[in-house]
Parts: sequence; C-alpha cells; structure tokens
Amino acid sequence: MRRKSLGFIIFIIFVGAMIGSALGEVIAFLVPAGVVKDFFLKSATASIGPGTLNIIILTLTLGFSIKLNITGIIGILIAAYALRWID
Repeated sequence: MRRKSLGFIIFIIFVGAMIGSALGEVIAFLVPAGVVKDFFLKSATASIGPGTLNIIILTLTLGFSIKLNITGIIGILIAAYALRWID
C-alpha cells in the first residue's frame, strides 16, 4: 500500500467539505422554512485577514474565510473514510 502525501489528503478533505457544503445549501433551498431548513443553514465561519503588504510599487491584500455547515462536516467524514480506497 502506497502512503498518501499530506497535500493529497488535505485536497480530498477540502473537496469533501466543498461538495458537502454545496449539497447542504441546495437541500436548504429545496426544503420549506422550519427546523430542518434552519438545521441545514446553520454554519460556522472562520476567517483570517485581510492583511495588507504595502511595497512602494505594489500593494497586496490577502484574506481567507471558510464557511462550513453540517453537511460539509458529513462530506469531510465521507471523504476521510473514502481515502482508504483511493490510491
């Protein structure tokens, strides 16, 4: 069995989170208002930035934000479980 690189593992988990979060947003769009919709729309947001680097001829502004809902967490768990069979 070949060892997987850390970059590959992070990429697969990131893709799982994105697919799960997108699926959660679609489900929340289709479900009528109520407790179930609130469950799928509840999310946590983490962000860093914006940070600014000002050089005389160039100014860079960088920031990062991630929004994760419950189906995103389920997507991460499924992606982590699926890593067993991915070569």
